[in-house]
Amino acid sequence: MWECPKCGRMFKRINQGHYCGKAPENVQEYIAAQENDVQGSLCHLREIILSAVPAAKEKIAWSMPYFVCGENAVSFAAFRGHISLYADEDVLTKLGFSGFVVKKSAIYLPYDKEWPEELLKKLVKESLLK
Repeated sequence: MWECPKCGRMFKRINQGHYCGKAPENVQEYIAAQENDVQGSLCHLREIILSAVPAAKEKIAWSMPYFVCGENAVSFAAFRGHISLYADEDVLTKLGFSGFVVKKSAIYLPYDKEWPEELLKKLVKESLLK
């Protein structure tokens, strides 16, 4: 077990990513709460999502950015070496992101790797506008 030195919560994994204290109230707050060196990547992913589906509404759900359009949603979360983008599992499988880790309904977007922006826009669009 690992205990967070800031909030005292206990986790099975060492250095488990989590929020200490109150969850963010909006996407800007979520991004601002992250490490300075990943904030640009988070802003960039947010721009990709909103450019793909400008009608998507932003909110926070499960303490992470969540974008909804009708009954469909995509979301993302920052981790130590990557951002996980959660989208429709069928669309993710169909599009096939060569060279990227895809697990169930998430694609891992490393901070230090160029992202396939047009393919990500297609993923978001097809996930939100089904």
